[in-house]
Amino acid sequence: MSCIVTETSDGRIIEIELSGKLTAEAYEQFMPVIEAKIKEFGKVRMLVILTDFHGWDVAALWEDMKFDMKHHKDIDRLALVGESKWEKGMSSFCRPFIKAEIKYFEKEELEAARVWIQE
Repeated sequence: MSCIVTETSDGRIIEIELSGKLTAEAYEQFMPVIEAKIKEFGKVRMLVILTDFHGWDVAALWEDMKFDMKHHKDIDRLALVGESKWEKGMSSFCRPFIKAEIKYFEKEELEAARVWIQE
């Protein structure tokens, strides 16, 4: 599992690149950054880049559900950038759990996703 968290110069946009299978340990890496930004700005925007992504382990799925319940109103926009049909389906799956505007982009549309997340 690889997890790279990048804060943009705007401060309220968080870019997370995930590859492999998401684990609870990965959540421990990026959750403090997201929660600090939510505390600072009230609402944040997230751009999640999925590269060779293989889903969640059970502990990570639980962490994700807890995060969604706690922060369902704190994410303003969510851009998912991926490379497969099931990743595109994740954008529809997320909708009932968070109030964010969600949009899926193919891997080659990464720059378009960055533009959209900043609009």
